[in-house]
Amino acid sequence: MKKYNHLDSSLLEQKIALVTAGAAGIGRTIADDLLRQGATVYVCDVNAEALAAFETFYVGEKNACSALVDVSDAHQVESFINSIMENHGRLDILVNNAGIAGPVKPVEDVGVDEWQATLAVDLDSVFFFTKFCIPLLKKSDDGVIVNMSSNAGLFGLALRSPYVAAKWAIIGLTKTWAMELGAYGIRVNAVCPGSVEGPRIDGVIKRDAQTRAVPESDIRKVYERQSSLRRFVSATDIANMVSYLVGEAGRNISGQAISIDGHTESLANWLDD
Repeated sequence: MKKYNHLDSSLLEQKIALVTAGAAGIGRTIADDLLRQGATVYVCDVNAEALAAFETFYVGEKNACSALVDVSDAHQVESFINSIMENHGRLDILVNNAGIAGPVKPVEDVGVDEWQATLAVDLDSVFFFTKFCIPLLKKSDDGVIVNMSSNAGLFGLALRSPYVAAKWAIIGLTKTWAMELGAYGIRVNAVCPGSVEGPRIDGVIKRDAQTRAVPESDIRKVYERQSSLRRFVSATDIANMVSYLVGEAGRNISGQAISIDGHTESLANWLDD
């Protein structure tokens, strides 16, 4: 566990936050935003290279804490959470961000190992972190959980069975946990991004194009046409919504699945039209 020094404090001063898979991508953007608002932020990641870059950027900043953790391993998760308990005795914000895209192929071609690996990261980790963090969140005056779902958790999505299964389940858990934890003042919401610009969606598009044997440009157009605004969202868009939900402005929002996607009209495969 490495620690680093204080950034300019503001809206989230005195808050203790945890962002899973927080060393790169959407998670890193969320972590950076929470740090800018004065929170003490723990990030964990399985990507040692990304974690090293995070640590280098925040060297000397005690409010940024990092650890190498496999989020699909319950024992590693529990050990990490115990370290936060030892250091602070509570947690105010949990952002269950970790996830992988999983295979892009017809259900009959999805390997059992691919199914299990995708759900282990995308779904099991959400359960593990929430389970072990609840005792810490109950010690907060205003505990908040934000789960990263997807617009694929609101629609069916061809060729993405394991990913869709996890993202639909996350919304169900979000609503269930909002019921269970509301009496303790803990709010639970899910954020449902559309296609987020960056390397991850580029990889999904590439694999989808290979599966369908069509140009990547054709697949990209399909993804862009899925939303009314005809564009991808950004990691900053997602971080802005997380900040809203964990802050004072979101104090009465719980049990919601909130889309950040330019209004998804359909995830139908228009290549088959």
